[in-house]
Amino acid sequence: MAKKYLDPKADLTFKKVFGEHPDLVISLLNALLPLKEEEEIESVEYLPAELVPETPLRKYSIVDVRCRDNRGRQFIVEMQMVWSREFMQRVMFNSAKAYVRQMDSGEDYRLLEPVYSLNIVNDVFEKDVDDYYHYYRMVHEMYSNKVIDGLHLVFVELPKFTPQTISEKKMKVLWLRYLTEIEEKTRDVPQELLDSPEINKALAVVEESAYTDAQLLGYDKFWDIIRTERTFYNSAHREGYEKGLKNGYDEGIEKGIKEGIEKGIKEGIEKGIKEGMEKGMEKGMEKGMEKGMEKGMEKGMEKEKMETIHRLIAKGIDIATISIATGMSEGEIKEMISK
Repeated sequence: MAKKYLDPKADLTFKKVFGEHPDLVISLLNALLPLKEEEEIESVEYLPAELVPETPLRKYSIVDVRCRDNRGRQFIVEMQMVWSREFMQRVMFNSAKAYVRQMDSGEDYRLLEPVYSLNIVNDVFEKDVDDYYHYYRMVHEMYSNKVIDGLHLVFVELPKFTPQTISEKKMKVLWLRYLTEIEEKTRDVPQELLDSPEINKALAVVEESAYTDAQLLGYDKFWDIIRTERTFYNSAHREGYEKGLKNGYDEGIEKGIKEGIEKGIKEGIEKGIKEGMEKGMEKGMEKGMEKGMEKGMEKGMEKEKMETIHRLIAKGIDIATISIATGMSEGEIKEMISK
């Protein structure tokens, strides 16, 4: 009988694989981080996860594991299911906070060790770049060999990954294949994955038979919530709002307002433009637009939220799940859909 597997990207399975097996998280970090051979991780100890407040819409879509090696370097591994514009700032904030907290008041700054943040994203956020691997650090603008060591931020876009390249490290390819190819529908695991002791062990950890009925219910609920979050975040409001901001930045504020933010905020934008033009100054115009956009966005977001909730109800998503994803009470949702 063929074995059944759970998707390793889910909260339950990701933490089980990489949060309870030091040898597996070491293998993953050595494979995916830009470490030289002499810099590779030999041992780690797990650190407690930080309780970082999230917006109600995305509080379930981020899974993280934290550890420190014998040299004192810290590693933050995050599985991001739904990309958002705020995620990049969140990564920088958490990495900087981990860096600063290494040192007590009065200690020598030279004692600070680097912090590595590995962010595995089950989404595409660099749409105009073909590469799936993105490494950020503090580098001199003119002399790339001049580097300030401290924070190392790595982002991996899983949907862009393909295993055809032979220039990649073997374990890097195997771990990314594990994260992209193993799911509930998997019945026959490729032999290359089975031949790797680390991947074979990680496969055993996500076998469905290893989990209780209660854990499997939680696993299913996680994916229901992720689908709901993705539906909300990909709504027409988000598309219209982001298009407006991008056009306003790239092509000029007037054109961006006209083409990108018409839905829900047209009245407010026109008021902002009028006030700004009357003052004849860029600062005045920006202030007027801000005031107008604020009022228009409030009306537009309310309308979009109502339409999105009606669509989710039509798709059979229960009110309790919608309440968890939006932060609204069930009473507020019922009152909204009754209008």
